[in-house]
Amino acid sequence: MTANPDSRAFRDALGSFATGVTIVTATDAEGRDVGLTASSFNSVSLDPPMILWSLARSSQSMAAFREAAHFAVHILAADQDPLSNRFAKSGTDKFADVPIERGEGGVPLLTGCSARFECRTAYQYEGGDHIIFVGEVTRFDRYERPPLIFHGGRYALAARKAQALSAGGAIEQPAGSFGEDFLGYLLGRAHFQLYARMQASLGAHGLDAWDHFILSVLGIGDGRSIAEIEAVIGYTGAHATPERVRSLAARGILSADPDGGRLWLTEQGRKTLVELTAAAKAAEEDALGAFDENETALLKHLLKHVIRSTDPGLPDPWLATAEQGA
Repeated sequence: MTANPDSRAFRDALGSFATGVTIVTATDAEGRDVGLTASSFNSVSLDPPMILWSLARSSQSMAAFREAAHFAVHILAADQDPLSNRFAKSGTDKFADVPIERGEGGVPLLTGCSARFECRTAYQYEGGDHIIFVGEVTRFDRYERPPLIFHGGRYALAARKAQALSAGGAIEQPAGSFGEDFLGYLLGRAHFQLYARMQASLGAHGLDAWDHFILSVLGIGDGRSIAEIEAVIGYTGAHATPERVRSLAARGILSADPDGGRLWLTEQGRKTLVELTAAAKAAEEDALGAFDENETALLKHLLKHVIRSTDPGLPDPWLATAEQGA
């Protein structure tokens, strides 16, 4: 908790808000907790530290906030959209089962936020169909949590821009060489290190990465020809050769049509694929252990953008499945 904040620390805390979502809380004259979701938040002054927000005159909570000597503004974290939705509704017990702390004047303080500001009500101004509340910040908290953003009528993900590498963290690259920030190097190394976590599971089944690619494609959609599998996995450098397919069939993992035109996973093959998928998921969970769910979603979203922007026209394995079932 930071009391009597200096202007730099106060500015840093306000920086957690980026046209984001807040919940404002107070207590009414009878000591009951009140709160609502608001996006009309802004800074007013750094010295003294002051913020403002506005409330529609028609709000059921207007009387409580007009009479309150203190209020708190919470900048919501990226995973708090359910809390935002809850406090945006009227006629419900918004604080039911919600963990809170108590601030100055008994104001309820929500936990898990990106930042929160405890305020003394300093001024109230007429603003057309709204009342503008100005508060002097008496205490604030700032946490290392990405904020919840509302954009284009929906919640969105926020991400920090890459910070400059710390001193000694970057290695000067010789002229003409790829740097450690080269996207191909980063994606390639991440891929091979992630796949290395699966080697024990693959080895236990007597399989390698190429076998896994073939099984995965058939797991998405059975009944493909060798040529169709090749078209999907060829970009990896792996090949569904007849020799490899015969080896998988001899071990009871694959079966073929009587004419040998199309391949199918056997019951044993599906069981093997399930076990390998579980190992792959465990490797993914381990690799993303330092990420929260929003950072994970953002990472995958950006990788899909890279795939789309570099796609030379490769078949989509999921689209092929849909077409076969049509």
